[in-house]
Amino acid sequence: MKRWIGFLGHLAIITILTSFATYRVKNTKVDVPDLLKVHNQGLFFDFPEEQTRIELEKDEFLNVFLGKSYQGFKDALAFKESQGDYSSVNTLGYLGKYQFGRSTLRLMGVKDGDAFLNDPALQEKVFNLNVARNKWILRRDIKRFVGKRINGITITESGIVAAAHLAGAGNVKKYLRSYGQADFSDAYGSTVAYYMKKFAGFDVSVIKAKQKPRI
Repeated sequence: MKRWIGFLGHLAIITILTSFATYRVKNTKVDVPDLLKVHNQGLFFDFPEEQTRIELEKDEFLNVFLGKSYQGFKDALAFKESQGDYSSVNTLGYLGKYQFGRSTLRLMGVKDGDAFLNDPALQEKVFNLNVARNKWILRRDIKRFVGKRINGITITESGIVAAAHLAGAGNVKKYLRSYGQADFSDAYGSTVAYYMKKFAGFDVSVIKAKQKPRI
């Protein structure tokens, strides 16, 4: 009886072990369509110069790489002004990627509007100089108002600089010192308050205030 019990026990163990045996399955080759094949190549993303963004709506976008950097600020403002087009001239005669008026260009030392339109590097340089100029004019207001809330908008340095690009430093002073009572609206309906909100929170510290910057 003991021998039969032992025999049956060994048989059960052998049965369990063989159930885990590995069986070789014959490989079957399947042809994959070319469109679904993965090739051993690097991935490259070709973005237009200085326009690394994904457009979401008419003038709303996501800065993929630039975030709240100064370059991100420039890119955002340029998209609002001209959709980033260096050759753009609007119905009021404002020129280039950042839509400068000819009087502002003359202040920067640029006398030839046509040459300005055909020189992207010059447009970028003029933009930086104009930021430096507006920072100088508004230096006391930046120190006084940054961090405060006006009309429900937290005032930031980048918001002030963007609004000055739209309306001029003088109109931004009036807006801030009247605590939002004296707003400015351009021919297309954009206001100081709108620019203060839309361009808030960017880091524009890389450009230092300068009294009379020129090319």
